[in-house]
Amino acid sequence: MTREEQNVKFIDNQGITDPTINLAIEEFILQNFGEQDTYLLFYINKPSIIVGRNQNSVEEINTDYVDKNGIKVVRRLSGGGAVYHDEQNLNFSFITKDDGESFQDFAKFTQPIVDALNKVGVPAEMKGRNDLAVEGRKISGNAMFSTRGRMFSHGTLMLDSEIENVVSALNVNKEKIESKGIKSIRSRVANISEYLNEKISMDAFKEMILKHVFDVEDVNDVPEYKLTEADWEEIYKISENRYQKWEWNFGKSPKFNVQESHKFDAGLVDVRLDVKNGIIENCKIYGDFFGLGEISDLENALTGVRHERQAIQEALADVDVPHYLGKIPKEEFMKMLY
Repeated sequence: MTREEQNVKFIDNQGITDPTINLAIEEFILQNFGEQDTYLLFYINKPSIIVGRNQNSVEEINTDYVDKNGIKVVRRLSGGGAVYHDEQNLNFSFITKDDGESFQDFAKFTQPIVDALNKVGVPAEMKGRNDLAVEGRKISGNAMFSTRGRMFSHGTLMLDSEIENVVSALNVNKEKIESKGIKSIRSRVANISEYLNEKISMDAFKEMILKHVFDVEDVNDVPEYKLTEADWEEIYKISENRYQKWEWNFGKSPKFNVQESHKFDAGLVDVRLDVKNGIIENCKIYGDFFGLGEISDLENALTGVRHERQAIQEALADVDVPHYLGKIPKEEFMKMLY
């Protein structure tokens, strides 16, 4: 994301570390700004797991470990997989206009971050569909969300996170590990600090990223939008009405008697069907895919349909499956259903 494309302004979250507030700030900016200018938001969360929009929260976390250690679980708006946050992880979010070409183009938004890290000797690079890695080890996961002509691309930057918490707090699907040819999540992730010649504080790290993205010598020269009192009122309403609610973060997960999951290049898809008397009475689709449409629309299209190939084909005849699941073909999705 370059400043030549659009005016970029930084938004300071005033040091808040509550994920239910920080995600609300991001949503508020998305709802109200981004058509003309681009906004860069930084936020740091206290120990928490942020699950993707389409994931089954209970199955993504190690419940005993999370409860014992007081780790908060919050669902975000974007797709993708669950990530662990703590005070040594910097989250960045570019909120901008959805020009119809930028969704799924992670490199467009991560390149300034990659360049900044390269500048201080960290050989980071884009890896896979949405990760930043150093020597094959993940230091950043990224996700996107788009609505009503606006979008954001956000990601993590693990400066010096507690790797043990990353390992212990998450339940990583075996299919994801096997598809990447790695033995464990511990061997897959790394902290940026491991590749720095000298230890750096989080404040200094933020300043370094800001000065590079905005191409300034002094961080005080970074153009900024200051959230107003009225803005904060709306932000706290969003937090209360969405991110603090159990229904949003966990929700009720019905029981199913048919389950099929598959790891595609574009993400993991997990389909659950409750079939009674040959009819699909309930359908839930989980995963870390990046689609534009509401997954509930695709689930509803399959509910009430006979559980047979022809009936499913007819039900999905006019449905643009990649709109909901990202770059996953309808034919491949069909194979999972029957």
